[in-house]
Amino acid sequence: MEKFSSFDEIKKTLEKKETDCRAIVNHYLENIRTKAHLNAFVEVYAQSALQQAERIDEKLAKGKAGKLAGMVIGIKDVLNYAGHASHASSNILKGYISQFTTTAVQRLIDEDAIIIGRLNCDEFGMGSSNENSAHGKVLNALDESKVPGGSSGGSAVAVQANLCTVSLGTDTGGSVRQPAAFTGVIGMKPTYSRVSRWGLIAYASSFDTIGIFSNTVKDNALVMEIMAGHDEFDSTSSRKPVFHYSELLHFEKKAKVAFIKETLDSPALQSEIRENTIQVLEKLTSEGHEVKAVEFPLLKYALPTYYILTTAEASSNLSRFDGVKYGYRSSNAHNLESMYKLTRSEGFGEEVKRRIMLGTFVLSASYYDAYFTKAQKVRRLIKEYTENLLNEFDYIIMPTTPSTAFKFGEHSGDPVAMYLEDLFTVQASVSGVPAISLPNGKDKSGMPIGLQIIANSFKEAELYAFSNYLTELTS
Repeated sequence: MEKFSSFDEIKKTLEKKETDCRAIVNHYLENIRTKAHLNAFVEVYAQSALQQAERIDEKLAKGKAGKLAGMVIGIKDVLNYAGHASHASSNILKGYISQFTTTAVQRLIDEDAIIIGRLNCDEFGMGSSNENSAHGKVLNALDESKVPGGSSGGSAVAVQANLCTVSLGTDTGGSVRQPAAFTGVIGMKPTYSRVSRWGLIAYASSFDTIGIFSNTVKDNALVMEIMAGHDEFDSTSSRKPVFHYSELLHFEKKAKVAFIKETLDSPALQSEIRENTIQVLEKLTSEGHEVKAVEFPLLKYALPTYYILTTAEASSNLSRFDGVKYGYRSSNAHNLESMYKLTRSEGFGEEVKRRIMLGTFVLSASYYDAYFTKAQKVRRLIKEYTENLLNEFDYIIMPTTPSTAFKFGEHSGDPVAMYLEDLFTVQASVSGVPAISLPNGKDKSGMPIGLQIIANSFKEAELYAFSNYLTELTS
C-alpha cells in the first residue's frame, strides 16, 4: 500500500472499495514495526485499533460511518484514553491506567477515528527536544542524530514518518509548533479554551492546549472542527460557535500582514530561516497583500514571563503525584514523610524537578509579589499588545523557531539554551491566541524550516484559510 499523504486520499480509496479500514490500520502497524527504532510510540494499540477498524468497515458498508472513518490517529502520552495507560512519559505514573477518555479524543472516536497508540513526549510536556522522556528519546526521521523537537516529539515524528494519518499533541509554549517545524509537518495550536482540556494531564493549566499534527491544512482543520467546542467537564472551555473549518479554506481577500522586526533581527536566528521567512513576505507583497514591519518591545519579556508562570502552575499541578493514590511509590520509604520525598525524588525526572523547584520558589511568600504577581501583570501587557496588533492586522508572521533541529545533547547541559528554543512560540501561548507552523523549505543540511502564523482569538477559520493559501502560494 502506498503512503497516504492526506485523509482525502484515504476516503477516495475507501469509496472506490480499493481498500478497507482494517487494511489501512495494518498498513500503519507495519510502518510502526519497521520504524520502531524512532521510538515515536510508547504503546501501540494493535488489537483495539483493528477491532475499531472492523466496526467502522461494517458502518461504511451500511452508509452510517462518521466523518473520520478511515483516519488513524496517535495520541500524546498526556491524553487519557479509558482502559489504556497514560504516563505523561514519566516514571511517577508507572502502572496508571486511565479510567476515562479525554473529551477531545472521545469526540474523534465518536466520528469513527481509529486510535492506534500513545506517543512519546518530554516528561509532563516539559522540554523542547524530547530528551526528557522516561521512555527514551525520539529520533527525527530525516536525520536520526537530531532531535524532533518537543515536547510533542513523538506526535510530530508519527506524522512525519507515516505512522498515522494525524496525531494529537499538546502546546503549552510551543510544544506542537516547534516539533512541527523541526520535522517538516503542520502543527496547530488553537485559541486557549477552544478545545476542552478535560482528560489532559496538566502541566500549566492557564497555558495548556491540545493541538494537531498533519500533512495537510485540510486534515488539520477537519480534526479541529470536531474536537473544538464547549465541554461541561471543562469550565474554561469556550461557548463560542465552532465553524466547519475544513469547508472554509478558500482565501481570496488581500490580507494585512505584520512581521515582528525583532524576530528577524534576532542574533539567535539562523540565517537560512531568516532568508526563507523574508522570501514568503516578499511573495505576499508581490501578490498585493499589505506587509508591514512592526515592533514588539515586550517580546524580550515573553520568555521569562512564560517560564515564571508555567513553573509556578507546574509546581501546583504536580503536587498531586505523591505515591499515595496511584502510580509509582518508592519501596525505600520507612515512614509517610520519606515515602513522599523518595517517591517524588525517584519518580520525577531532572527537568521536571527543576521546574517544580523553580515554581515553588516563585510562589513562596517572600518572592510571590516579586515574581509571580509581576509576571501576571506582564502577561496582561503582552496579551493586550498582541491583540492590538491583531486588531490592526489580520495575521502576524514570524519564524517558528530560531534554529532548525539540533543534535542530541547539544543543549542538554544548558537549560537556558534549551529554553531559548521557545523564543518565538511563547508569545502566542502567553496571549492565548491561535498559531500554526507550516513547512517553509529546508536549510543547507536538508532539515525543515517552520513558518509561524498568528491570528486573533477564535479566528481559527481565517487562520486555516490563510495557511492553506500560503502553502499553495509557496509550493
